[in-house]
Amino acid sequence: MSKVALITGILGQDGSYLADLLLEKGYDVHGIVRKENFDKNEKKWRIEKNIKNLTLHKNNLDNTESFLEILESIKPSEVYHLAAQGVDGHSFNNEFYTFKNNINTTHIIVSAIKNFDTKIKFFFAGSSEMYGNITKFPQDEGAIFDPVSAYGISKLTSFHLVKSYRQNFNFMGSSAILFNHESPRRDMYFVTRKISNGVAQIKKGIIKKITLGNVNSSRDWGHAKDYVNAMWLMLQKDKPDDYVIGTGKKHTVLEFAEIAFKYVGLNHLDFINIDKNLVRNVESDNRVANSAKAINNLNWKQQYSFEDLVCDMVDSDLKLIEKKN
Repeated sequence: MSKVALITGILGQDGSYLADLLLEKGYDVHGIVRKENFDKNEKKWRIEKNIKNLTLHKNNLDNTESFLEILESIKPSEVYHLAAQGVDGHSFNNEFYTFKNNINTTHIIVSAIKNFDTKIKFFFAGSSEMYGNITKFPQDEGAIFDPVSAYGISKLTSFHLVKSYRQNFNFMGSSAILFNHESPRRDMYFVTRKISNGVAQIKKGIIKKITLGNVNSSRDWGHAKDYVNAMWLMLQKDKPDDYVIGTGKKHTVLEFAEIAFKYVGLNHLDFINIDKNLVRNVESDNRVANSAKAINNLNWKQQYSFEDLVCDMVDSDLKLIEKKN
């Protein structure tokens, strides 16, 4: 009999890759989709190739009773909570929605699972934004949390909520502290996708230049496929725990652009404009992961190098343009 998995945020980057992975492993995969997006096919492009193999449930995660009904109907062995109000740079623009969406949905889900079956294994997607003001370098599971954004605060609150349920109710909840991870399925407003798509358009003669902000800003960037594999590995353990997931290496925006342009045979210096208005007020250059615990305890291995990630994104955007034309 197949294992049953339930994914919130299945239409997003991570949710769609996780669905692909679980289907490959023979799972019966279910996903939660917000009511306003359920009938919008344009929102489902990331799961398009596997949509016939998925069961989607219309739910806004705004009350315990309706989520409990889903649990009772499908009886999952694993629940992956990836849905969130993201894009950290904008989270204080609508802080009440960020807190309500990210904290309340987590509370609703863990409460429903606790009341239904505490044997269900639960995964929560935390974020390196929870670290905020860095006091330890690199960051492992013992580093101090000091978030400075609404997004980081909401993620940390949910992280502690899961930990509290684990300690008080024998809840099988595990959390990952995920560092930046990208892919061809990233939305266009992320700088990585802005670069890969811009490079593809320049190569095809559609535009002449791309405009960026602080190109010296750096991140610990990995490929989303590697990170969803870590999520799955975490729930294969008998004992729930928390893990930092990242590459342990930092790269600048300029490095990303240089590799992207080089992949299509162009010099990045000829095609980049700088706009200081695009520079973020708060940068996170000191965040870099120490994932030794995941590597040792989960046997997690990074399959994609930084160069692999960049080239995969550019190649995908080139193919996307060719498909449209």
